[in-house]
Amino acid sequence: MRMYDIIKRKRDGGELSDEEISFFIDGYVSGEIPDYQASALCMAVFYRGMSLRETTALTMAMVRSGDVVDLSRIPGIKVDKHSTGGVGDKTSLVVVPLVASLGVRVAKMSGRGLGHTGGTLDKLESIPGLSVSMDRTRFERIVSEVGCAIIGQTGDLVPADKRLYALRDVTATVDSIPLIASSIMSKKIAAGTDRILLDVTCGSGALMKTLDDALDLAQEMVSIGECVGRTSVALVTNMDRPLGYCIGNALEVAEAVSTLRGEGPKDLTDVCVELAATMVFLAGLGEMDVCRSLVRDQVAGGLGLAKLKEMVAAQGGEASLLDDACDSLVAPRPSREVTADRDGYLFAMDTERCGLASVALGAGRAKKDDAIDHSAGIVLVAKPGAAVRAGDVVATLHAASDSLLDEGERLFRSALDIRHERPKDTPLIYARVSGSGVERRAARRSPKGREADPSPDGPVPRP
Repeated sequence: MRMYDIIKRKRDGGELSDEEISFFIDGYVSGEIPDYQASALCMAVFYRGMSLRETTALTMAMVRSGDVVDLSRIPGIKVDKHSTGGVGDKTSLVVVPLVASLGVRVAKMSGRGLGHTGGTLDKLESIPGLSVSMDRTRFERIVSEVGCAIIGQTGDLVPADKRLYALRDVTATVDSIPLIASSIMSKKIAAGTDRILLDVTCGSGALMKTLDDALDLAQEMVSIGECVGRTSVALVTNMDRPLGYCIGNALEVAEAVSTLRGEGPKDLTDVCVELAATMVFLAGLGEMDVCRSLVRDQVAGGLGLAKLKEMVAAQGGEASLLDDACDSLVAPRPSREVTADRDGYLFAMDTERCGLASVALGAGRAKKDDAIDHSAGIVLVAKPGAAVRAGDVVATLHAASDSLLDEGERLFRSALDIRHERPKDTPLIYARVSGSGVERRAARRSPKGREADPSPDGPVPRP
């Protein structure tokens, strides 16, 4: 078998065999296949695509390239969640403890933020003492005893993905649905979970900018899961505006705590309830309406917050600081209010630029080894759909210096689009994708005809 023939077959639109795909992955991980041949195949896949059989074979070959976590010693059905990334996306901090509080085990491996997207690990590390690095024995013990844990991916899990992603990143082949789907699903499958929930974000702050692309990716990943015996469901969610009102690590932890108290923004609360209910449904606790009621009851009873504090303590964090997270976790920083420059409606907010503004303020990293300021970030006051007048505060920026505030303000202002007309309503959740097909959702209009959540309806964390 020759790599040359594999590249040529895919270049010409042919379908690769399972053996050819395994040959490629094994050879690339071992170093026998050079970068230039691997990049040639990735480009051929970018243009020619892959069948579901090919993508599934690629996924499983990547799984076999490293260790596979065995969670069989942990009792019950284990359900995992993955988000394709966004701005203000602190859903895991809310969803994981809510699901665990209902007796469903969640053994979650998460990532760090890079570019405009935030990372769950960075948010958690704003809690003093909390560790996201631990051996598997301790990880399994916490999941068994507490019901959930969130840690970083181990270095020997799916090494093929690490090598391939680094290559795709510098060869303009990241935006390929088969390659994205196999990258995500290989890590979820190798992590040993029984059921998988996929939050596929869509819009200006997401990897998938259009609904059609997001649906294609969601269907591909769900199909891979079903092919290998891992029941999977995807929700396609709106990332054309930041989720919630806080962008930045400690700020987002504070907002997650408010949400678990039942005091969070409506958009964040509604998305978290749907995500958590879907995970509970996957665990077999009832039909969706029943699962939504169960989740909302856990919020009302404070049981989700209690479970978050239990998880934080088990991972070495100072759980008592969550009692007043905004004051305890968010250190004082110089701040600056950004105001509207004209009357009208906040028609749109370029979510990617909002994320880049938070990076400029110090809340994220442009390169993997950049340090981050856990207390830096943005607190939104208005979101798309809100009526504003010239001089009204749209957001407050927090950073360590005036120079950082200058750059953050420049980027944030470039994200704002104020017009005379009101924007059209868009749903928080566009669709639900399962092995049974695609269920699309419609936008819900408020009684006054405004967008359902144009302004805060709960306390907004402020340092």
